[in-house]
Amino acid sequence: MLDRLFRLEDHGTTWAREMRAGLATFLTLSYILFVHPQILAEAGLPAADVLVATALASALACLVMGLWANLPFALAPGMGLNAYFTYSVVAGMGVSWQVALAAVFAEGVLFLGLSLAGFRSTVLAAVPAPVRAGTMAGIGLFLAFIGLQNAGLVVDHPATLVELGSLAEPATLLAAVGVLVGGALLARGVTGALLWVIVGLATVAWVFGLVPTPESVVAWPRLPAETFLSLDLSKLFDVALLPVIFAFLFVDFFDTAGTLMGVGRLAGLEDENGHLPGSERAFAADAIGTTAGALLGTSTVTTYIESAAGIEEGGRTGLTAVTVAGLFLAALFFAPVFVAVPALATAPVLVVVGAMMLRGVQDVDWTDVAESIPAFLTLAVMPFTFSIAHGIAAGLVSWALLRVAKGQLREVGLLRASLVIAVVGYYALEAL
Repeated sequence: MLDRLFRLEDHGTTWAREMRAGLATFLTLSYILFVHPQILAEAGLPAADVLVATALASALACLVMGLWANLPFALAPGMGLNAYFTYSVVAGMGVSWQVALAAVFAEGVLFLGLSLAGFRSTVLAAVPAPVRAGTMAGIGLFLAFIGLQNAGLVVDHPATLVELGSLAEPATLLAAVGVLVGGALLARGVTGALLWVIVGLATVAWVFGLVPTPESVVAWPRLPAETFLSLDLSKLFDVALLPVIFAFLFVDFFDTAGTLMGVGRLAGLEDENGHLPGSERAFAADAIGTTAGALLGTSTVTTYIESAAGIEEGGRTGLTAVTVAGLFLAALFFAPVFVAVPALATAPVLVVVGAMMLRGVQDVDWTDVAESIPAFLTLAVMPFTFSIAHGIAAGLVSWALLRVAKGQLREVGLLRASLVIAVVGYYALEAL
């Protein structure tokens, strides 16, 4: 039944490998269950409600991704988008969180319509080849940078922005060892290598008291009492709220598009033309998760780059995403255990996966500056600005300008030109 539903044999995988990949993905992104509620709590939302809303919205989006799109990508409320929700919209503009949720709901509905119409997939297919290749490598650097930070190997510095962390810290040293062990296990072809790293490091951290052990094993969940259906639609058509909806649209689109391009290429799911089959349904899963999340009480749901951890574990079908959905639902009952998995246990996985995603640079013609500069800007801007969207924007604009400079305006085409104009317009509005 599983083989018929997810076409496991066609993808050269097994149900055990897919479920193991789902577990690896979930453990790698499970930090969202305790980081995200803390961020939205600063906007006034009850943290306990946000936790439940996060798990439910993520599970729904992953189910749609797995059962409808049959792709191994996990979804959850986006980091960065939640910060924009809290600090820019609620705190910066003085908008209530109920109105901000309405803006998220509107974005989700718009995205769903654009996805079902095939518009988002059309735009995704129009992204130039060097930008697509740079996206995979850029996401790899982004993941590695996040992992190095979570491991304490990279810390902030007032003069140089970053510096090496202290290897005298047991947690940092343990995470550094985890990177080497993870690489060694992968080099030897050990099944479930990344998952073993996460479980092993978490166990060591708990046993030696480096992080708190789970307070309990089981906790009875409840529905989000205060945030459920609390969005305020009365101000949805205020002119002042339109830029907010557009900003959510822009960042969510390019975050998801970047993840689908980069992680889809890593999984070998792209066709001979570099297109991702089922991308319309993947975008729809994102939109459905966002719309449901707003009704439940959480910010924009997007596709997660941590899906790459499951990809490296062998995940190739929607069964991986369905497994993540089941674990999000299980987390409502076993939240104390999942939340207790420390960052030092998942950080090495992000570093190792990030390193492997750099294979995308081999597809770039580095001897042609019209190809190499857009690819480089795409892969460099992502980690340096902490944004997939900014990286893709830099790659698109630079690619178009260099094509025009070479007298190849016809190669840009109307769709790509329109996309570049929209990107420039967005940043122009942001600068005002």
